[in-house]
Amino acid sequence: MLTRIDLRGGERDPRRLLPRAQLDVSVAVERIRPLVEAVREHGYPAIREASERFDGISPEHLRVPADAIKEAEGTLDPQVRAALLESITRARKVHADQRRTDHTTQVVPGGTVTERWVPVDRVGLYVPGGLAMYPSTVVMNVVPAQAAGVRSLVVVSPPQQENGGLPDQRVLAACALLGVDEVYAVGGAQAVAMLAYGSTVDPDGVDRCDPVDMITGPGNIWVTAAKRLLRGVVGIDAEAGPTEIAILADDTADPAHVAADLISQAEHDPLAASVLVTPSVALADAVERELARQVPATRHVERVTTALTGEQSGIVLVDDLEAGLRVVDAYAAEHLEIQTVDARDWALRVRNAGAIFVGAWSPVSLGDYCAGSNHVLPTGGCARHSSGLSVQSFLRGVHLVEYTQDALRDVAPHVVTLATVEDLPAHGQAVSVRFAGEGTP
Repeated sequence: MLTRIDLRGGERDPRRLLPRAQLDVSVAVERIRPLVEAVREHGYPAIREASERFDGISPEHLRVPADAIKEAEGTLDPQVRAALLESITRARKVHADQRRTDHTTQVVPGGTVTERWVPVDRVGLYVPGGLAMYPSTVVMNVVPAQAAGVRSLVVVSPPQQENGGLPDQRVLAACALLGVDEVYAVGGAQAVAMLAYGSTVDPDGVDRCDPVDMITGPGNIWVTAAKRLLRGVVGIDAEAGPTEIAILADDTADPAHVAADLISQAEHDPLAASVLVTPSVALADAVERELARQVPATRHVERVTTALTGEQSGIVLVDDLEAGLRVVDAYAAEHLEIQTVDARDWALRVRNAGAIFVGAWSPVSLGDYCAGSNHVLPTGGCARHSSGLSVQSFLRGVHLVEYTQDALRDVAPHVVTLATVEDLPAHGQAVSVRFAGEGTP
């Protein structure tokens, strides 16, 4: 079922040979540009027209009534409610420890620089609603934003015909549990454009959405394209691509576990990537047998089969775990599992991964819901330079520079010298003028 890539016996650059989903966001950007411009120019009517065209729904109002959010919480299955509350509790515990404190450095006597951490003021959180519904994504976006101290949070999620044109009932319930009461039944590129530009052209004011400063949360290619197009108008967390799992495993790994974990990511999307990296041919063969047994029994068998047989998935054979480590670092997976002897030692040597799941009892599914970690993670190799969503994502470092007269006088000659070297004499003059009666610094 999985394509095999044999990297044994050579020093080839694995980055060019590893499987990866092909996603041309630049083409999608041009496709959605007219829609985004329409939302910028016309607001509410353009958003409604797009919802009718793409979702088949023409809602009377875009904003979800407060009583509908409260009602969604009341109708939540008790087991689902308990699971969501546990997820929230664990996520809050982890993210609370990510808070940063202001720090003042005395550079010289009378001269200090203080770094303050200031939260983004207003954030829009995108929650997908296509092939699957993701109340867990509400948790993963809202919890770090709240821990950071974001003042205003707004959630957008596609309208669902089976829920009367409102977002999924469980998504609404998660919002209620987290105390988020500004929610809009809007999805796709039009939702991202609404968050960036607002929807102020509203005949009765009910659906007015003020622009946000930052947009976070995963979505399909159209959402990703809109985030790319609007980066700069607003801040974004990342351009989320199809989900990925890479598993570095040796012959101590249980093939049933490995196969189940590969399937778990494949059920997200036909473009989802499932990659096994191993020096053990015996394990590779055993995993193939397990996939043949487990895949037909899974609910989303067609989606899983498409993902596992696609060019983005495969088994990569390597000479040893050292070579395997080089491969997974080159791949920079969104999710990386280490199922080897001394798994933690190998995990600590990994440099590039969105999140690392160590040992047989830490599957990616745990991180998706109840590990306490965040499941909004970099994809497409972006883990080489980017982090997953965290409290830091919603904080900005602002420097406060405070110098006394004596401290400035002491450094003034250096400032003037550097300003002269860069042919910016007014910069030097801005310092010199302060000491005009004392002679040239």
